[in-house]
Amino acid sequence: MAGPPPVIPPPSRSTWTVSDLECLVLRVPTDQPEADGTLAWSATTVVVVVVRAGGMIGMGWTYAGAGSKAVVEEQLAAVVLGADPMDVPGITEAGIRACRNLGRPGAVSSAISAVDIALWDLKARLLHQPLSALFGRCRADVPIYGSGGFTTYDDATTTAQLELWVGEWEIPRVKIKIGESWGTNPERDLARVKLTRSVVGDAVEIYVDANGGYTRKQAVRMGRRFGDEYGVVWFEEPVSSDDLVGLREVRDHLDIDVAAGEYGYDETYFATMVAAEAVDCLQVDVTRCGGYTSWLRAAAIAGSRGLQVSAHCAPNLHAHVASAVPNLRHVEYFHDHHRIETMLFDGALDPRGGVLMAADRPGHGLALRTSVAAEYRVR
Repeated sequence: MAGPPPVIPPPSRSTWTVSDLECLVLRVPTDQPEADGTLAWSATTVVVVVVRAGGMIGMGWTYAGAGSKAVVEEQLAAVVLGADPMDVPGITEAGIRACRNLGRPGAVSSAISAVDIALWDLKARLLHQPLSALFGRCRADVPIYGSGGFTTYDDATTTAQLELWVGEWEIPRVKIKIGESWGTNPERDLARVKLTRSVVGDAVEIYVDANGGYTRKQAVRMGRRFGDEYGVVWFEEPVSSDDLVGLREVRDHLDIDVAAGEYGYDETYFATMVAAEAVDCLQVDVTRCGGYTSWLRAAAIAGSRGLQVSAHCAPNLHAHVASAVPNLRHVEYFHDHHRIETMLFDGALDPRGGVLMAADRPGHGLALRTSVAAEYRVR
């Protein structure tokens, strides 16, 4: 008989340490005024984090306020500098603990997210692997849906955007904003959904997003009309995502899938939402939830209850991690972030065909165009 297999010693610790961290704030104006059901904006702020080790650069970013830069520099830098870039979850956990007295949601978690993403990108580049290989792939590509359709758009602008998505890019799923002015213009909401169906035809899935603009019973009434009259299949934040009882009530009264979760800043948030049976699909945003480390945990939380996850916005950051989970539904291909990511980064992915295929380049495969970024830098 053969003897016992040889004992393989554990790998030695890496000799790399994070030697440098840089954070910059960019402000990119929209191409025209934009609004959803509960908010209007004219620019998007991007907080970019760059880390270095072993002659390699890792980069992450978040769509958040400039206050995240202070969190990165005053709380997280001390944890990151000198750390082993192979130990990303441990560094992220240390960063979370360092921010205890600041509170977790909002700017703090966005800062943690950008740093975590940068560290994972750095680790993958040091190992000369794409992130999708580091995480382990469940699929070769990830489905996307076109997202925009702001309430400030006139019919011609909405039509042109929809025709780009379903025509030139061949995306078979589209989403528009509704709940205009906190739900006070429901007839225009209905008219815009009707327009969307007339433009995209019967074969394309239509999604709507109220951004929490409706009351509970109003959401039920509107949801029934969206589904019955126009075949809408996805109702995002029909009421506030903080109102888990309301989300559950709307979900119980509609055949349309109810979705929420984009404002989740830690795993407890997602576990609470899933336990409340508030959604049919859990949305998770890698730039808010705590980076790739927490995104994968949130996907597992959803999977433990038989739910799918949908990646919220930041499509080029989500492509790799989304390919790593079996319970993915899709990735949001958001108009603003498409503009920003194709402007600021070399290596942005092509949405044509309605899928994103993670690049085989090391890390997430993106590089900051420093000359372009300089035009928008505010800090």
